[in-house]
Amino acid sequence: MARRSTKKSLSPAEREARRKADRERLEQAARALLTTDGWQRWIRVRARNGLSRYSVGNQLLIAIDCHLRGITPTYVAGFRTFLDLNRCVRKGERAIKILAPCPVKERDDTGEETGERKVFFRSVPVFDVSMTEPLPGKEAIALEPPCEPIIGESHQHLVGPLVALASDLGYAVEFRDLQEHGPQGWCDAKAKRIVIASGPANGQVRTLTHEIAHALGIGYEQYGREHAEVLVDCVTYVVCSSVGLDIGGESIPYVAGWGEDGALEAVREYADTVDALARRIEDALTASSEPAPADLPESIA
Repeated sequence: MARRSTKKSLSPAEREARRKADRERLEQAARALLTTDGWQRWIRVRARNGLSRYSVGNQLLIAIDCHLRGITPTYVAGFRTFLDLNRCVRKGERAIKILAPCPVKERDDTGEETGERKVFFRSVPVFDVSMTEPLPGKEAIALEPPCEPIIGESHQHLVGPLVALASDLGYAVEFRDLQEHGPQGWCDAKAKRIVIASGPANGQVRTLTHEIAHALGIGYEQYGREHAEVLVDCVTYVVCSSVGLDIGGESIPYVAGWGEDGALEAVREYADTVDALARRIEDALTASSEPAPADLPESIA
């Protein structure tokens, strides 16, 4: 016989109060983007291989919650997902709360389904890997790819897919000798050409990623030179970090000051742009990258 749930149902007023609290929590997390530290915290979260699968809103919630607790998040997942990775959440650990979509069928006054759906969001508990420990007698599955330096040839296999992506965008890629202390590449939108300096493959991956971000629409005319370079540098940092290429010696750019007048929506748009373009490039690299360490059934959109 199925066990009946003892969980008390919430009243409509209680549900609305919970939704309001979730909206306020998301707004507070988004406002952190207006500060230097807040923007850089989010970029580091987005760059982690185990965090990129979450929506920008949930990335922000993870970033601010972990910051308030003094945690540097690296890999976040649900309780059951960590069991699949041969890890268990330590007793007493307090979950990070993110928001998951919950579609509800609309009904008319007679109770019949109208065919329409309304989407609500509910809080879902997740945990960082630092809150877990290996299951006794089992070997924990590796969660992050090994990190390689920006010099070297370890990521040679990614040059081809990046060139193919540029071709899909209508750009020809040319490799040539360039001055060591000058620009290591550029994107000519009018001639539909990307030029990359000859040299170690890892450096070419970094520069190609940067120039492809320009080719995907981050131009000086639309954003201005300063803003455009900040955005493409953020995309480059995120993509290279996600494939295990260490560019940590480079400073993470930020957009503090872009929302000086409280223009939070503008900064949110920048974050969405960085996330969307990074996903486009990451997807192009997926086929040539090593397979992920494990399936992640609890991914939240």
